[in-house]
Amino acid sequence: MSSPVATAPLQEALPREPIREGITDEIKDRYSRQILFPGIGAEGQQRLARAHVAIVGVGATGAAAASLLARAGVGHLTLIDRDYVESSNLQRQILFDEADALAALPKAEAARRKIALFNSSVQVDAHIADLVPANIHELLGPAHLVLDATDNFETRYLVNDLCVETGKPWIYAAAIGGYAATMNVLPKGSAYEPTACLACLFPKPPSGPVETCDTAGILSTAVNYAASIQVTEALKLLTGQPEKMRRTLLSHDLWTNEFSQISTAKPGPGCAVCGRREFAHLAGVGRPHITLCGRNSVQIHEHHRPVDFARMRERLARHTDLEDLRSNDLLLRFRRGPHTVTLFPDGRALVQGTTDIALARTLYARFIGS
Repeated sequence: MSSPVATAPLQEALPREPIREGITDEIKDRYSRQILFPGIGAEGQQRLARAHVAIVGVGATGAAAASLLARAGVGHLTLIDRDYVESSNLQRQILFDEADALAALPKAEAARRKIALFNSSVQVDAHIADLVPANIHELLGPAHLVLDATDNFETRYLVNDLCVETGKPWIYAAAIGGYAATMNVLPKGSAYEPTACLACLFPKPPSGPVETCDTAGILSTAVNYAASIQVTEALKLLTGQPEKMRRTLLSHDLWTNEFSQISTAKPGPGCAVCGRREFAHLAGVGRPHITLCGRNSVQIHEHHRPVDFARMRERLARHTDLEDLRSNDLLLRFRRGPHTVTLFPDGRALVQGTTDIALARTLYARFIGS
């Protein structure tokens, strides 16, 4: 199907003309070693300070990318994540600690707090949300660049649709087991020579079971490898050097030493997304309201249904079969037998301990309401 014409103008590219104002002593001191690198220099550092990057997913890859960008001096970060910190995250998600896991702090907010400790000059907007067609323009629209750090193909194709529609560059990255992959996407309509988009290489998301870190495990080194390449490519773009960006889908298994690259230098002929501009994911076609989301969990989407946590907690406290009932301004959580339910302010919930959608729906309806 054809997408309606975007109402917002195409995102303007970062300024490419020389920056003539002087660099402050504070910037010279903090970023002195980076400024010494010829690829960045003083002018590049100023460009980074004016840049805005959105990161979709603040788990393993996203946490590493956010840390690297903030330490590099990117001035504005938008962090989007629907999940909260657990102890099993600490093996690879470098921005979080045991206190975050104990408090079940949402990852976007935990990352914002950590970044403030080591670079308070970076503006960080934390959004505890699931990226969906209804909010993607608002959340990603202001950014110059989008970094993918998601754990599912549904969201990646949604990001691809939005970025192709608006001409916004984005960078795909993934890590599983000892394997890492990344790809730059420079859509038609941006200020850069276009590359293939995600749909050019993979017209449809994979069908059937897909390996996750909960089934295949993951090495923290693979995560940091993927994030390092992704952020390096981002720095090339943000400092006005898109011609230096890699134009391949790079795949590297760090454990077996297998390495491959597939050219993405040109958009694919007849691509439904960047060729015919059909944005089915952006239109929400076939998007489920309840989804499996790894680690033996089901996510229930009930957006735009504000929840009063105080009243909800008071009501739930009457149930004698519920344990570990707790809440803060960011989430409400309780356990019932083998199942843990985490409720977010917009009505979205994660039900852990099952992949049975019917059971998850029953728990949600019984304790949260339908």
